[in-house]
Amino acid sequence: MSSVLDVQLFISVFVTLFVIMDPPGTVPLFLALTGSMTRQQRKRAARQAILVAFGVIVGFALFGQSLLNYLHVSVQALQAAGGLLLLLVAMELLTGKMDSNEGLEGTQGNVALVPLGTPLLAGPGAIVATMVFVQQSSEVTDWVALGLGVVLVHLCLWLSMRFAGAIHRVLKDSGTMLVSRIAGLLLAAIAVQLLADAVLTFAREV
Repeated sequence: MSSVLDVQLFISVFVTLFVIMDPPGTVPLFLALTGSMTRQQRKRAARQAILVAFGVIVGFALFGQSLLNYLHVSVQALQAAGGLLLLLVAMELLTGKMDSNEGLEGTQGNVALVPLGTPLLAGPGAIVATMVFVQQSSEVTDWVALGLGVVLVHLCLWLSMRFAGAIHRVLKDSGTMLVSRIAGLLLAAIAVQLLADAVLTFAREV
């Protein structure tokens, strides 16, 4: 097994990304963002979000550092931008704008892509962690461990969102609305923390 897969690196990748991307914690946010969708629309949104998140993680793993260097953009700037975007989403959740069915057909794909796929799932933390693991990988066994860890975390994310519909049926519309407000508050706190961490890092580098 160790000749094909670096077990220690696999465990490290899986645990790190699982904690950062937090599959159980995505359930209330997913319900908040898709509460007005039908069951089929929610399944489609979950699938699109996972594909987007996986694509972003893999893309940054392969080309992230080169892209940031080319654009002269620091990881902290990426983190601050993600924090600002999440803060805007949190305000919409808190004010109830996400609850409206108006224009749903035209926006459900956008919700799956942004903010669900990125930066909620594939956020700055997950991107940076993956880029660090890539820098630490040199052997074939390292790459196998990294790839398998990333795939399994995304499988956990998909399962958490796949069964969020059952939770929605239990909570009903009123319960989902309450979850939406709570999720908005938590998301706002996460966004502020991202911004604060980025600003502190900038300040230390000056």
